Amino acid sequence: MLIGVVLVLCLASVPLAGGRLGALADVRFRAAWLAVVAIAAQILIISVTPQGGGFLHHAAHLGSYALIAAFLWVNRGIPYLWLAALGGALNLTAIIANGGVMPADPDALAAAGVHQEAGDFANSTTVAHPHLSFLGDVFAVPSSWPVSNVFSVGDVVLVVAALLALQCLCGSRLALPRFASP
Repeated sequence: MLIGVVLVLCLASVPLAGGRLGALADVRFRAAWLAVVAIAAQILIISVTPQGGGFLHHAAHLGSYALIAAFLWVNRGIPYLWLAALGGALNLTAIIANGGVMPADPDALAAAGVHQEAGDFANSTTVAHPHLSFLGDVFAVPSSWPVSNVFSVGDVVLVVAALLALQCLCGSRLALPRFASP
């Protein structure tokens, strides 16, 4: 929910910076089904059926990243997808290093008011001895805010990539086309 709200704010910034949102209608993604299946898998394992599944949930979680990586590769000509890939790679690195789960800082979880049910699959949770914890969910939006949650450095990079891509694609004054491709 948090990233969704931030992405809506990124969209709102386009006309404020002189860009044209209508330009997004001209963007043609290749193999969009890869992203749709990946997002559906994430929603299924995190929100619809978080109970049980152990290995199956972890495999689906990691598999969704593989699908997103394939989607990013076939669409690599779109501005700033390389930066989105970097953000996803940071998250995936932390997840793989911690046995298929994003390590979350206990203080960040408490600040955000995130409560998890024992036995449910959690894509982000406290890990006893986390590896690469600095790449985990170490930041929090406080529980007093309507979209409280925890997030990682990779998430921040993903949002910055989305903001820059939108500005570039929509031709706003904030566009930085010089860095759009690696």
